[in-house]
Amino acid sequence: MRTYSISEVSKELNLTPYTLRYYDKEGLIPFVERTSGGTRLFKESDIEALKVIECLKSTGMPIKEIKHFIDWCSEGDSTLQQRYAMFMERKATVEAQIEELKKAMEVIEHKCLYYKTALDAGTEDIHKKSKIKISINN
Repeated sequence: MRTYSISEVSKELNLTPYTLRYYDKEGLIPFVERTSGGTRLFKESDIEALKVIECLKSTGMPIKEIKHFIDWCSEGDSTLQQRYAMFMERKATVEAQIEELKKAMEVIEHKCLYYKTALDAGTEDIHKKSKIKISINN
């Protein structure tokens, strides 16, 4: 079975060796084996686990909660329900983030069009609308 060094894993996952050491210190990768000299030896399964950790981190999940997930994985099948519930919660969180990003994109697209139109016209005045006041006398 092939093993990978911390530098190989850091390049593969675009993480710094410092980040991988931090994850180890925080207990996120307790499954990584070490040589008698203390050098970490990563297996393919370790790299896959790190990809899940990075995925969860990218959703804004705190390290402490990711640690709970790792602990549940170590406990085996008795924690399947907790892991499922955690991923369902993450899914809902990501869906909400996507909706917020869609709203932000609408504003950004509007502003892109606004400034493109102003640039083409040579002035932002093109967007100033004349306001007609109508007064109704009773």
